Amino acid sequence: MEIDLTPKSSKSVYGGEGGSYFSWSPSDYGYPTQRGMQLPYLVILFTGDTSKGHKAGEFTEFALTGANGILTGFTSEFVGRAWDLEEDKVKELVGSQKSTGVIEVKDEKGMTFNCLEARLDVNIKNGGHVVVLNTKNLPSVEQVGLGADLVRINAGSMCSPGFSCDSAYPVTYIVQVRGRAQIFGLDGKPKMEIRVKAGNLLIIPGFLVVSKIADEEGTDWFSSIISIPNPIFCHLAGRTSDSKALNPQVLVASFNVAPEAEKHFRSKRTNTEIFFLAPNKEE
Repeated sequence: MEIDLTPKSSKSVYGGEGGSYFSWSPSDYGYPTQRGMQLPYLVILFTGDTSKGHKAGEFTEFALTGANGILTGFTSEFVGRAWDLEEDKVKELVGSQKSTGVIEVKDEKGMTFNCLEARLDVNIKNGGHVVVLNTKNLPSVEQVGLGADLVRINAGSMCSPGFSCDSAYPVTYIVQVRGRAQIFGLDGKPKMEIRVKAGNLLIIPGFLVVSKIADEEGTDWFSSIISIPNPIFCHLAGRTSDSKALNPQVLVASFNVAPEAEKHFRSKRTNTEIFFLAPNKEE
């Protein structure tokens, strides 16, 4: 069955003073899935296994507090006895939060990991940079079985063709501005060339090769790596690519070219990796 890889926009679920909440449904992709995606503020991306949810493929909301919280369904007597609270304290506890789902937090220290201020794991001058979230800087990702990264490609730059070599499913949210992407399958045939814009969600099945080129304003995206907290990606071009490690004779035979052509191929991208500047900006 063909999988619809075109980027999708989210649908509003609810909102309030604290922000808005958006969601992608499996039906948007035209095939059944056990993963759900939700996004409040268009900044934070939630992913997880939703196969056992109240509605398979979608997150099951379980709010303890707020206008639709679990506690609001119980009488004061039950809440008071369960938590050993006086009646006036029950009313304060249950009735103070008027917002639903997304609330405004006054003090967020210790509750967030700021990718914009974190140490860069990859930083290519004028090309782009990457911040990786894994078990080293966020140990809790191992417990939920997810990894993630925040990527910035500068104006006109290209991200090397690459793929997840450990069957991980990158779920990519385009944070801002626009770009282009090409996706190729295991059979070497192009799956599609697409344009992505802020607010799009893009799912790339494991082992499919993808490359992205940013528009003139650059492109930012956040990828949540499904099921693997420390994913491994293979890049097919650049200094760290697999081709640089292969024996010249292997490449000559594989491409069926003359040794001179292989030498020319090997001489390129010896000092650059992952992100490549636009041709008119390369030194």
